Amino acid sequence: QVQVVESGGGWVQPGGSLRLSCTVSGLTFDDYAMGWFRQVPGNEREGVAIISWSGANDLYADSVKGRFTVSRDNAKNIVYLLMHNLKLEDSAIYFCAGDPRYDEALPLDMLRDGFNFAFRGQGTQVTVSS
Repeated sequence: QVQVVESGGGWVQPGGSLRLSCTVSGLTFDDYAMGWFRQVPGNEREGVAIISWSGANDLYADSVKGRFTVSRDNAKNIVYLLMHNLKLEDSAIYFCAGDPRYDEALPLDMLRDGFNFAFRGQGTQVTVSS
């Protein structure tokens, strides 16, 4: 049984930083590209960052490029999202998900409809406010 647990969310002031973690068990972690997505209730889901199965390649939404960094530790079955210079508009529920894409190439549409959700977590709340 696949288990996905996100952690690291919370409240932070604008300009602050947070690191989200997503731990996955019950499958072969490095068979999957991993993605971080966010959603505000009532709004569409937004792809934030994608990382290939090996960690060699990544992809970011324009809204977070230069501020967020995705990484993974395949030995520990964890994917991270390090977020710097947080803005009010970054407030959302963040969740991680896995795509069984054993390919280093990450097409841009993986941030939209091209991500094949094999599994996902419940999410962790990030609130940016002063």
